[in-house]
Amino acid sequence: MGKLSVNLCGIELNNPVIPASGTFGFGYEFAELYDINELGTFSFKGTTKDPRFGNPTPRIAECPNGMINAVGLQNPGVDKVISQELPKLAKCFHKPVMANVSGFSVEDYAYTCEKLDKEDQVGWLEVNISCPNVHGGGMSFGTQPEAAAEVTRAVKAVTTKPVIIKLSPNVTDIVSIAKACEDAGADGISLINTLLGMRIDLRSRKPVIANKMGGFSGSAIFPVAVRMVYQVAQAVKIPVVGMGGVSSAEDVIEMMLAGATAVEIGAANLVNPYICRDIIRSLPEVMAKYRINSLEEIIGGVK
Repeated sequence: MGKLSVNLCGIELNNPVIPASGTFGFGYEFAELYDINELGTFSFKGTTKDPRFGNPTPRIAECPNGMINAVGLQNPGVDKVISQELPKLAKCFHKPVMANVSGFSVEDYAYTCEKLDKEDQVGWLEVNISCPNVHGGGMSFGTQPEAAAEVTRAVKAVTTKPVIIKLSPNVTDIVSIAKACEDAGADGISLINTLLGMRIDLRSRKPVIANKMGGFSGSAIFPVAVRMVYQVAQAVKIPVVGMGGVSSAEDVIEMMLAGATAVEIGAANLVNPYICRDIIRSLPEVMAKYRINSLEEIIGGVK
């Protein structure tokens, strides 16, 4: 059997498969379906300083080869995540978990990250500067190199654990933003978050979600994600976590060839809650098919 393990920012993963934030809750819901310790790790639900109800409904809509969502970072706030969600998770997940953090100011990001950094179960901080579904925060920090670097420096100043900055694809030059984050001290980059999309209901002549526009995800965005992962991995020396439309073991290997050290799976979890487990179990067979002895050896191996 081929070697599935990879090293992400100094922490060993049994395999590179990571359910993406916003599609796996705080993990314990999925633990009722299968042993989530089979996962490399997972990125838990986006957490902010204060509780958020999120955007008005409807806020999720299916469309061909994907979905549009504008949930709006609904979460109980960092204090309740620490006091209520993490203790529940600790009962069923015995590995370091990735904490996904969003904010509406540089101070917000620093405050929330500093708190989560102190939690033993948190292995990495995935700092989301790329959410297209909220007003006045999130993606506004991820569209300019200077702003992205400012958030990165602020978070690194108050944390000890690896900081992975999550970038938006809704930009002209993603490489310059990734490099700015690296220069500001980021330990890794994750990409891509959702593309900004919109659909209109022909009968009502209204947008299908109340927010009008939302994040478009699913298999349709996979080629865009592979391209951006490749561009960023070529430009930086820190690990890249790839995501965007991944739904099979073949997709995981393709993303790693493009330069990803680990691979997150998002929308596919909402279609098939067993998808990450099934991909992990099918990786050895697919590796054998393509004569891959070690996943770590193929990272950035595109010719």
